[in-house]
Amino acid sequence: MTKPAHSAREIASDVAAGRTSAGETAKAALARIEAAKALNAVVTIDPERTLADAAAIDARLRAGETMPLAGVPVIVKDNIWVGGWRVTQGSRLFADFIAPRDAIAVERLRKAAAVIVGIGATSEFASKGVTTSQLFGPTRHPLDPALTPGGSSGGPAAAVAAGLVPLAIGTDAGGSSRRPPAHVGVAGFKPSYGAIPYGPGFAEPFFGLSVIAPIAADVADIALAFEAMAGIDPRDPDSAVISREADDVAGLRIAFSPRLGLDVAVDDVVANGLVSVIARLSAAGLRIMQRDPVWPAGATEEAIMPLQHAGLAALYGDTFIKDATIFDPDIARQIERGLSWTSTDVGGALIASAAIANAFAAFFTEVDLLLTPTVPCVAWPFTQLGPDTIGGRPASPRAHAVFTPFVNHARLPAISIPCGTDANGLPFGLQIIARRGQDRTLLRAARQIEAQLA
Repeated sequence: MTKPAHSAREIASDVAAGRTSAGETAKAALARIEAAKALNAVVTIDPERTLADAAAIDARLRAGETMPLAGVPVIVKDNIWVGGWRVTQGSRLFADFIAPRDAIAVERLRKAAAVIVGIGATSEFASKGVTTSQLFGPTRHPLDPALTPGGSSGGPAAAVAAGLVPLAIGTDAGGSSRRPPAHVGVAGFKPSYGAIPYGPGFAEPFFGLSVIAPIAADVADIALAFEAMAGIDPRDPDSAVISREADDVAGLRIAFSPRLGLDVAVDDVVANGLVSVIARLSAAGLRIMQRDPVWPAGATEEAIMPLQHAGLAALYGDTFIKDATIFDPDIARQIERGLSWTSTDVGGALIASAAIANAFAAFFTEVDLLLTPTVPCVAWPFTQLGPDTIGGRPASPRAHAVFTPFVNHARLPAISIPCGTDANGLPFGLQIIARRGQDRTLLRAARQIEAQLA
């Protein structure tokens, strides 16, 4: 695994100062992508378009414009519209789809002078925890090609971890841009719902959960990207105002929950690693209490999954009935399940989602930050939906995802930062969660915690 030779901050500074050009940084990124084809992290490139965009940025610089992401090469996940580019959602249904316009987040990246150098792999409809698709095949882990980087933002996360680009943009509806970064050893940020405007783009199966999520080697680059993309836009009725940041972590009430208050399995290397991390942070002066959220009866991911299945069925059920073979078999099973759910099942899942959000809201009246594992295990073979066992117990296909989905249902901001590795060097992450709207406080806290763990 090779981290980017230069951060987004360094590239923007060098391009702005004339020490290099946007064209040169774009060419270098395209060369790295070409050399890393076997990783299958980047599924679409358009060198002619990329180099034309870079030349336009260099012209803007010569005209005296100041741009915070000047010349920074960026990978965008294959479910976010990038105008004029093929964007497929990892699905054969959209194999030839050309996005008619930019998503608002991409529009803002371009305004900040980032250069789109490729489209990053996703699982079909961003709906499973490994990044494989019938259209493009498997994306591989930068440390071991037999393993998965996780999903669904596996392509963007692997591209950053392999040093192809310093910054990538994913989406996160249940952990898709926190778990893959944790598995490959980079940082991934899920903003508060509405902090970064969403769309225009594909119809979503996730019922108001998905967010645009920056992925980078460190928190400072994530913060730089977040500031370029965040803020209300009238085209997105859910876009929201985000609070200003706190000055320091020292006065914040910080809780550590080793299993998020859930009866779930965690591998010893992760559990012990997080205990060691908390000890290091406490020794550095942070006051950390151990406290779990209190969940309503029946609060499990299974209780809320009917929403995803029903959403997929609503969008693609008719096509599935005509020809199920066009879909990834794992996605086909979700659509089939969605077609079987009753209105009562879906209503019950909405009630469970609201109860989870209320429980998190109550918890954050007593604490400011919550620290948990991002993942309960390290990466596993890409041929499997999840590891066979976690914590010595047989693991269901979603047992690797236990620590992230509730955050989406509560619409809270959360970030994963690297915090340790197993004996084979495979990474895992620390998840830091804050109350909704406290994105900038969370990012400041994450930078200080990241520095303590360096």
